[in-house]
Amino acid sequence: MAWWNHGPRPGFGDAASERIVDVDRLKIAAQRAIGTNQTTKAVNRGHARVVYVAQDADRRVTEPVLLAARERGVEVVEVDSMTALGRACGIAVGAAVAAILG
Repeated sequence: MAWWNHGPRPGFGDAASERIVDVDRLKIAAQRAIGTNQTTKAVNRGHARVVYVAQDADRRVTEPVLLAARERGVEVVEVDSMTALGRACGIAVGAAVAAILG
């Protein structure tokens, strides 16, 4: 069986990083990155403070962002859906990942 079908997902192993929360902080953030490419660049450059990941996003897409965030000690927040994350970012489509910059 594949890892995405059973058990805990990589990047969401401990209570500190695995939280399903309201995305109000993302909605009011002055600066944010939206999408896998922008978020990965922000994490790698040290600009991301919090990374948001949609639960229903393809793990092959989000895994590089999760690994980079974990390596750099960036807080990871899990969101219910790509649609909810896209709405929180003020876009009309879903988003797999986003980040608050600062």
